[in-house]
Amino acid sequence: MILKLRSAALLVPLAVSVLTLAGCASSAPIAADPSPTAGESGMQTAAAWLDAGRIIGVVTWGSSTCVPTADAATASGQEITVTLTDNAEGACTADYAPRASEVAVPAGVDPKQDVTVHLTYLDQTVDLTLAGDPGLTGTPGEPTDYQPTAGWFTDQGIALLTWGSSTCRPQPAKVDETADGITVSFTPHDGACTMDMVPRLTVISVEGGDHDRNLTLVGDNLDATIPIVG
Repeated sequence: MILKLRSAALLVPLAVSVLTLAGCASSAPIAADPSPTAGESGMQTAAAWLDAGRIIGVVTWGSSTCVPTADAATASGQEITVTLTDNAEGACTADYAPRASEVAVPAGVDPKQDVTVHLTYLDQTVDLTLAGDPGLTGTPGEPTDYQPTAGWFTDQGIALLTWGSSTCRPQPAKVDETADGITVSFTPHDGACTMDMVPRLTVISVEGGDHDRNLTLVGDNLDATIPIVG
């Protein structure tokens, strides 16, 4: 979903260089490299619609093993206010990668219309405008249908939402791209998984190209072909 700039100092632009795909490319799911613009603070953010408009995936850059969590969001009309908090438990890896945090969209917000997100993170606030999409059929505040969904957060980054055990999160093994579609293969989990059901966000890196391509998930009981919003 296209983000329109409201705070030029902090917002990651979605208009990055696009690679035209010909034939088939295969790559490991490394950290996305959308060449984001950093503001004076150095904070980088992006976002995508997920779960048919019931969830927003907010992407920040930092340690891949310490994903920020979102407080309960509040809304006034089409404006959403939310705070991200770093996970302070344990050590974090020293890598620098995009991480996606799920934000439940408050009841009353219409995902078919533009939404402004007032996001506070690292003691700073950035205003993002997430463009509405008439194809988003979910109603914020109502239960999910627990289906996988995906959204573009940059031309080279996809936020994928799946549902399942919190201790057995999807582990992408390979990404294959063609001009017609993107296929992500996942490593099956060995051993026991907890029996809870939670939203799990995974960042997928791609080379870029047509946003109208579908996303095919293969393996780890995730087999499905889904559209990518945005």
